[in-house]
Amino acid sequence: MASPACALAQPILREDDRLRAGRESGCDFECREKSERTMAEMKDDNDELAMLEKDIKEFWAKFKTICCLEPIDQVLGLRDSFYESINNLSDKWSKRLKEGDDIINKFHEYSNEVCELNKSIEEKQAKISEVLSNVTDEEKEKTDLMNSIQELKEELIRNSKSKHKTEETEGRLQKAEKLFKERLGLEIRKTCDKHLQFVFRCIDQKDFQKPYILTLSINEEGAYEVVSCSPPLDCTEELQRKVRETNNFSAFIANVRKAFIALTYQ
Repeated sequence: MASPACALAQPILREDDRLRAGRESGCDFECREKSERTMAEMKDDNDELAMLEKDIKEFWAKFKTICCLEPIDQVLGLRDSFYESINNLSDKWSKRLKEGDDIINKFHEYSNEVCELNKSIEEKQAKISEVLSNVTDEEKEKTDLMNSIQELKEELIRNSKSKHKTEETEGRLQKAEKLFKERLGLEIRKTCDKHLQFVFRCIDQKDFQKPYILTLSINEEGAYEVVSCSPPLDCTEELQRKVRETNNFSAFIANVRKAFIALTYQ
């Protein structure tokens, strides 16, 4: 037959195992540290429990021995002393159990705080990623804008050079116009298509006022290009090639005049 002390000690030991299992599940450093301290205290309590069980067994043996020999008051006093010891031990373990529950609740609070902190970190990381993406887009737009500005600058430089070259060409044409008009009866006109038309006179010995017309244009590269010739000349392409190579416009006009004069002898 099991002793009453053993019967009372078994539920207490089961509570001890449950509390130890709850403490061992903690991963938080502060909870683990407090659990380790509590486990050390529990080890001391287990030693106390073993000593109490030994005292109970001795008491039970003594009780059986003196049960019929001692007065009933002494037996009741021993019983009250036993119950008082059990109540004290029960209060002590109830306190330990409450501390264990407090540790578990604290651990859950810390776990919830960690989850909230992780959620906040993820939200901030998402905002940082969005800001970095916007900065990258702005840098790309800035780079594209700088490239566009550079292209416009280069185009402006090209146009400026082309304009300067055109102005130089027009200056030479004006000088040539003055020279040829005074000496050779040459007239230079601008057509509606912005072409230059050269009207030669004093070519035909039979009719000095008969016009011989050559129409020129200046292309995008600033080179001379023959648009039309009346009457037509077989050497137009050759004369055009030479003036592009030498850029000697006066010689070009003189050669065109010679070609027109040659036509009058055919």
